[in-house]
Amino acid sequence: MQLSLKNDIISPNKFEVLFMLATSSTTAPQENNLIECNADQGFISWLSQAGGSVAITTYQAGKLALVGWNGQQITMLLRQFSKPMGLTVHGSRLALATHHEVYLLANAPTLAYEYLEDQPGRYDALYLPRMTYFTGDLNIHDLEFGREGLWIVNTRFSCLSALSPDFSFVPRWHPKFISEVVPEDRCHLNGLAMVDGKPKYVTALGATDTVGGWRSGKANGGVVVEVESNEIIVDGLSMPHSPIWHDGFLWLLNSGAGEVWCIHPESGDKQVVCVLPGFLRGLCCVGYYALVGLCQIRERHIFGGLPITQRFEQLLCGVAVVDLRNGQQVGMLKFTTGCQELYDVQFLAGVQRPMVLNSERKEIRQAFTAPELNYWLRPSAVIPND
Repeated sequence: MQLSLKNDIISPNKFEVLFMLATSSTTAPQENNLIECNADQGFISWLSQAGGSVAITTYQAGKLALVGWNGQQITMLLRQFSKPMGLTVHGSRLALATHHEVYLLANAPTLAYEYLEDQPGRYDALYLPRMTYFTGDLNIHDLEFGREGLWIVNTRFSCLSALSPDFSFVPRWHPKFISEVVPEDRCHLNGLAMVDGKPKYVTALGATDTVGGWRSGKANGGVVVEVESNEIIVDGLSMPHSPIWHDGFLWLLNSGAGEVWCIHPESGDKQVVCVLPGFLRGLCCVGYYALVGLCQIRERHIFGGLPITQRFEQLLCGVAVVDLRNGQQVGMLKFTTGCQELYDVQFLAGVQRPMVLNSERKEIRQAFTAPELNYWLRPSAVIPND
């Protein structure tokens, strides 16, 4: 059995899930905007017990995908954004980096319950756009909330930056091997791990200081830099991405080799937790488990010659659930049509049936929130004149 709907997709049965998603947007960056995916029993079982939902960005397909659980089966919702990249979660807020903007969204759970007037309770979260920063094309990769607000990885200018109401960005830190903050993507700074609300580690594809200098050594030139000391603590990596701090360890993706790494911060000991059949981007830890994004390789100019192409004849696009205690893959959500590359993967704890709106949706002009009240101002709520 197959379904073909526009936005909100419910799996046809509990054990073999096939989604067929057709979006109505005319600005999708691909000719065929049909997206198909399937989830194996392991992914379904994990998500049904995880107490949350999974958010995925795919800049290649131009979508933010929310994968939830309605108590009986998996659901998926797709929402169009222009080149969605980094996504971060902080309490009830989301921050999303896109081609020219950073969106800040906030959850309005009371309004979520009444989002569909004829189906109350279908959603338990409603993420509404609350603010947009027009940054221009900074090629923002990761972004994270910290004590001093939102930090962005400004890849085009090779620095960590803050957002500003007055400027495109405010530079806050750059690797010491970068001699000047200029729009030349000199090292392809891409990942940021926060510790206690402060930037602690970053990843870059090369310790290079020339225009696009990282490209020639992409297969083994990747580095991890400790922000405070501004020293390289790991080198020789293959296009590393998605560093995160979890349970006292630094975890990251040695993407070009398809590896998930765990690094002990004091001893420097490194462990390859698992190897997966994809170029890896997007890492989120949920207790003993990790959600790992896998990509197929489309552009041989950038991704050719990587170790992962020698390890596997065929690469996958999807999200794997990995048990961090033994490195075993316990489930997979796999995209089979219309989506080849992901960027970020996040877990929405306590939210199982999420809804998100973009600026194209008329509902954002009908939803009103305040600290002590929430209202839908819809045509059905208008009191007619006598």
